[in-house]
Amino acid sequence: MAVALTAGTAVAVIGAGTMGSGIAHVAARAGHPVALFDAQPAALAKARAAIEKDLAFLVSKGRMADEDAKATLARIRTVSTLSELADAGLVVEAIVEDRDAKRALFRELEGIVAEHAILASNTSSISITDIAAGLKHPGRVVGMHFFNPVPRMALVEVIDGLQTDGVVAEALLATSRAWGKTPVRAKSTPGFIVNRVARPYYGEAMRTLTERAAPSALLDALLRECGGFPMGPCELMDLIGLDVNLAVTTSTFHALGFDRRYAPSLIQQELVRSGRHGRKSGAGFFTYGEGAAAPEIPSELACAAPAAVTAPTHAGPLEPLLARMTANGVSVARLSLDDSAIHVGSARLALTDGRTATRRAAEEGTPHFVTLDLALDFEKTRRVAVARADQCGDAEYEGVVGALQAAGCVVSRVDDIAGMVVMRIVAMLANEAADVVTQGIASAADADTAMRLGTNYPIGPLAWADRLGAKLVAEVLDNLRAHFGEERYRVSPALQRRRWSGGTFHE
Repeated sequence: MAVALTAGTAVAVIGAGTMGSGIAHVAARAGHPVALFDAQPAALAKARAAIEKDLAFLVSKGRMADEDAKATLARIRTVSTLSELADAGLVVEAIVEDRDAKRALFRELEGIVAEHAILASNTSSISITDIAAGLKHPGRVVGMHFFNPVPRMALVEVIDGLQTDGVVAEALLATSRAWGKTPVRAKSTPGFIVNRVARPYYGEAMRTLTERAAPSALLDALLRECGGFPMGPCELMDLIGLDVNLAVTTSTFHALGFDRRYAPSLIQQELVRSGRHGRKSGAGFFTYGEGAAAPEIPSELACAAPAAVTAPTHAGPLEPLLARMTANGVSVARLSLDDSAIHVGSARLALTDGRTATRRAAEEGTPHFVTLDLALDFEKTRRVAVARADQCGDAEYEGVVGALQAAGCVVSRVDDIAGMVVMRIVAMLANEAADVVTQGIASAADADTAMRLGTNYPIGPLAWADRLGAKLVAEVLDNLRAHFGEERYRVSPALQRRRWSGGTFHE
């Protein structure tokens, strides 16, 4: 099968919606003659106008020469019948997200395009194997999943169905690079890489809300300000649409055999039932529109800073906080301690390991225990989250808060839940990405690249696991599993191996 695509290879795009018009724009800009088909003439006119507007914007910003923009637009023709796509070497469908509709389309295309033409689906959730089933040449069917807005988002997921010919997938990887994109390769599985690995970002956030650990505004603030994520899960679901996000979650839950790890949240279901679908409906987790007040993010009142704290010789991830305390006048004494906690008087402050502060206070024989949530960078974070053991006294707790405030941090308290907020979500994201590696769906490098470029995560989940150490991430998950008694928190085999070997995902 001849599958090498050159700039002269004709590309057909079926579906002139937001995704289809974006794909046509990118293909034409890379030099391909493009035929854009839609059954609705109005959709074709709208798509061409949108492409022209986008090209004009690039010219106005000096990112594209005017003559190149005109040449790009000239390479795009709109067509009203599928028969006009006969010369296409690559067909990318971006129609309704319906399996039967896609299968019917590809069956019809088999009688129109040449045998060597590649048939690619921009589906975000439907099995490529399923779409190709029953075709005469299923080996040429492949997933080519772009992200919105297509001209600006770098990521493309190239998806192998069970019968996809390897050279077809390789051709689309090369084509994606030629189009200025960063492709990752994955096997066909529910959610592919991005939509599958991202499930814990929403699912664990909903669990913490169910446990009443923190209000939605604080939950979002912790993921943004401590975790470095561009948006918190609640505001992100409001932006996507709670109904849309719930549909993806439900589909993934069903497709993965009703594994409780992917179970939809009752809170989210209730919001959708009430018509609170997010920004588009004026209300979701938050209220939108004229006069809507920004939600308040709770933080602790100012507390007196201690004159001194005691820390172990090597405080691991908390070293930057100690440096910040020292820079602001708090004396730090270093001792060979038998724990990794920072001692503030009779209180102890330690990074969460998945246990509640109350449990750690009991097990470690000190009532005044405070756990600290994860931050992407303790050297720069402006906010930290703490949880207080039930046994912890007010004076002792305030001493810990004062020490953290002396380090220049705004301190927010969450309820004493297992794993806290950021650590729990990051551990589950890393675990999900590790399962993708375990199951041969994608490489560690592609899994991390997909999450950085597809969702703008600050670093890939597996890179974060490498930074924290697989041992700590697995320990957090073990403690969550023990606390809840749920298989939801089972440790991925790929993570287990690195836990005991000391290896990393990016060696």
